[in-house]
Amino acid sequence: MNSFRFFISLTAAALLTGCASSNSGEVYSRDQARRTQTVQMGTVQFVKNIQIEGTKSGVGAVGGGVAGGVIGSTIGGGKGSILAAVGGAALGAVGGAVAEEKLTKKNGLEITVKLDSGATIAVVQEADVMYSVGERVRVLTGSDGTTRVVR
Repeated sequence: MNSFRFFISLTAAALLTGCASSNSGEVYSRDQARRTQTVQMGTVQFVKNIQIEGTKSGVGAVGGGVAGGVIGSTIGGGKGSILAAVGGAALGAVGGAVAEEKLTKKNGLEITVKLDSGATIAVVQEADVMYSVGERVRVLTGSDGTTRVVR
């Protein structure tokens, strides 16, 4: 039964991390490849560290609920086992939802850019590349509205 618990835990962890998508300025989705983007030049005016909340897809709650139910069902016997399974499923669902959000939360940047056109915009993206005030950057905007700041 211990190997089954390990398998459930491993599967839940894989599902949680597999659902995380990137908000990096350096990562493109498959749909964004080979698409035209508008390029605007500008100067960084302000950079602020922020947190990008984690996903809340329900996968963590489902995975945690299943794992908690299975583990709970091994406690006691008869009606006690059923009650422990239900309680384990409820606690697992809550724990799985919290874990999903925490595991997929990322550090980010709010980057304010004064475009050469005179407009000022702010873009939020993952903090995988640092920018400095006064730095010249390109602002790329795809047809789907996705905007990123790049060097």
